[in-house]
Amino acid sequence: MQKKCGYVYILFNKRNGTLYTGVTSDLIKRVYEHKSKMVDGFTKKYGVDKLGYYEIFGQIIDAIEREKQIKAGSRMDKLRLIEKENPGWVDLYDQILGLN
Repeated sequence: MQKKCGYVYILFNKRNGTLYTGVTSDLIKRVYEHKSKMVDGFTKKYGVDKLGYYEIFGQIIDAIEREKQIKAGSRMDKLRLIEKENPGWVDLYDQILGLN
């Protein structure tokens, strides 16, 4: 049985705004679902649909562990992750689609 790779990601609604941390085995599909408001919940309610940060893992279990670490950290820790890798707070969705 092949193990699925995994992604942990942070979405935002505006620079230094509301954040959401999630995990998925299909980053493109999951971000699309957030952007399309397909699932009721936190991200739909607060308009959190811009991909600010993500990490890739060889196994989904590792992504789940990393998500737990990020969620256990402070808001400032999450902001630092975004600022370090994406200081312009660009929506990285086009990048993962290969458009940028």
